[in-house]
Amino acid sequence: MKKFCDSQVATGTHAWIPAFAGMTVFGFIVFCFLSINTTVHAADWKPEKPVEIVVNTVPGNGPDRTARVIQGIVQDKKQIEVPVVISNKVGGGGAVAYSYLNTRPADGHTLIISSKALLSNHIAGRGPSYTEFTPVALLYTEYMLITVKPDSPILNGKDLVERVKKNPSSVSFGIATSLGNPIHQSVAAPLRAEGVDIKSLKNVVFNAGSASLAAMMGGHVDVVPVTGALASQLSASKQVRLLAASSPRRLYGALADVPTWRELGYDVVVAQWRGVMGPKGMPEAQVAYWERALKRMTEADEWKRDLEKNFWVAEFMGAREVRQFMDNDNAALRRFLSELGLTDKK
Repeated sequence: MKKFCDSQVATGTHAWIPAFAGMTVFGFIVFCFLSINTTVHAADWKPEKPVEIVVNTVPGNGPDRTARVIQGIVQDKKQIEVPVVISNKVGGGGAVAYSYLNTRPADGHTLIISSKALLSNHIAGRGPSYTEFTPVALLYTEYMLITVKPDSPILNGKDLVERVKKNPSSVSFGIATSLGNPIHQSVAAPLRAEGVDIKSLKNVVFNAGSASLAAMMGGHVDVVPVTGALASQLSASKQVRLLAASSPRRLYGALADVPTWRELGYDVVVAQWRGVMGPKGMPEAQVAYWERALKRMTEADEWKRDLEKNFWVAEFMGAREVRQFMDNDNAALRRFLSELGLTDKK
């Protein structure tokens, strides 16, 4: 309509006006002006007060690191004119954070670092649906590393699978922050591939990866899957031993010597993705603003360095692509979790 109005007002052509019964030439020109003005105004939306990025874990974990990298780049480069603050809302496997987000409907000043766990939690009946929020962008994917204490009797990934096959209750797993998420899947998938009844495993759920690691160091759980960045740090300081990676091929740098599940004979790849979502009902102009802003942020050298440092794999998608991606991922994940007996029985 805007383009149509522009051309007709500019050329003075009024032959089309009878199609709008009862409207005068002047009236229609006013209508066009208001339409154009409203469109321009909407397209010019930008934050007018501090922006809050919500994180569903304690500081230092994957979502929190992502939020703080974004915060640093957009503020240091003055890509956003208002302050950006991080809010850590922990609990309920992410449900607390997402519930908080939707207390700000249609408000582009509040965003959340989202992940695949949003899908798995809802499928398992423990959280809201991804359809209750507004997708903005997907930023990257990452993979899990399976860790044990340096003196663990579990020698490698194959040894882990064989031990669990013989006695599923002989090994305990520390999982952050809920069952069914990619952290859980990174050990569940190879065991499932070997015919292990995943429901019989000893899983202990923690509110954060740091808590599950502390439990492992204290001898309370045997195995903890973590992200690549954390695995690299812990391995370098000899706090853990790395058994396997959930990636399709070996990672690089400090993780280059860690075999993948595929290398060990289990045709399994488990990826975690992270992106940004807004509350329900965000207007298109707000979504478009953040899509552009985040795309610009990912083009910064600082972001690319952080991708490499954290073993994140760049995979930017805009809002429409993200919605379709999440629809497809949700369907595949529902099938997987159904086989594991983790779907909501309601």
